[in-house]
Amino acid sequence: MSEPQGSEGTTQRLPVIERAAEPDGRGQSASAAAYGPPPLLEGGAGGERRFWSARRVPAGIVALLLLLVVGLFLYDIAAVRADRPAMHWRRELSRQLAERSLDDAWVLVGAGVAAVLGLWLVLLAVTPGLRAVLPMHRTHSDVRAGLHRDAAAMVLRDRAMEVAGVQSAQVRMGRTKADVRAVSHFRELDDVRADLDVALTEAIRALGLARPPALSVHVARTTRKG
Repeated sequence: MSEPQGSEGTTQRLPVIERAAEPDGRGQSASAAAYGPPPLLEGGAGGERRFWSARRVPAGIVALLLLLVVGLFLYDIAAVRADRPAMHWRRELSRQLAERSLDDAWVLVGAGVAAVLGLWLVLLAVTPGLRAVLPMHRTHSDVRAGLHRDAAAMVLRDRAMEVAGVQSAQVRMGRTKADVRAVSHFRELDDVRADLDVALTEAIRALGLARPPALSVHVARTTRKG
C-alpha cells in the first residue's frame, strides 16, 4: 500500500496519537492497576498436572545393561549348544547359588541391591519427574505452559527488592512453598514484612501458576560492623 503524498510529491508520515496513563491514588498507573491474569479455561483452575520427564539417561542405562546381560547369556547358551563348555562365570555363579543358603550375607546383600534397583525403576515409572518445572494455568486447550522454579524465584526476589527498606532478599521456590528471607536496613521490621506480604502475594498471583505456593516471609535486621 502506498503512503499518502503531499502536493509536492514528498512522503508524509501519518500522525501517531499516544494516550498517557494517569496515575491512580496508590502511585500506580491506571493501565498497571487494571492488569489481571489471562482468562482461564472453564473448569481448569487448579487441575493442571506436572510435566512428565522423558528420563532418557536412566532408560538408556537400563537398556544398555539389559543388552549386555542378555548378550552374554545368549552367547553362553549358543556355546553350550555347540558342545563347548559353559563360561567360567556362569559355572561359578551356578555353584555359588547351589551351595549358599538363603540366610547367607552375600545372598542377602544381592537381594537387597536387586530390590532397591527394582523400587527405583518402579518409582521412575510412576512419578512424572521434572520437579523444577511448575505447571501454569491453561488458557488454551491445546497449549500447556510451565515456569521453572529458578525463574519464579528470580521474579519474587526482584519484586521483594522493590519494597522500601529491603537491602537484600533470598528466595527458595518449592513446589508447594515459597520461602523468602529478606534483610532490612531501615524501617520497622513489621512494616517491611507487611509490605512484602502484599507485594509477594500479588507477584505469586501474577505468575499464573496452577497451584500457587504458600508464602513464608522472614525479615531480619542488617548487621553493621563498627
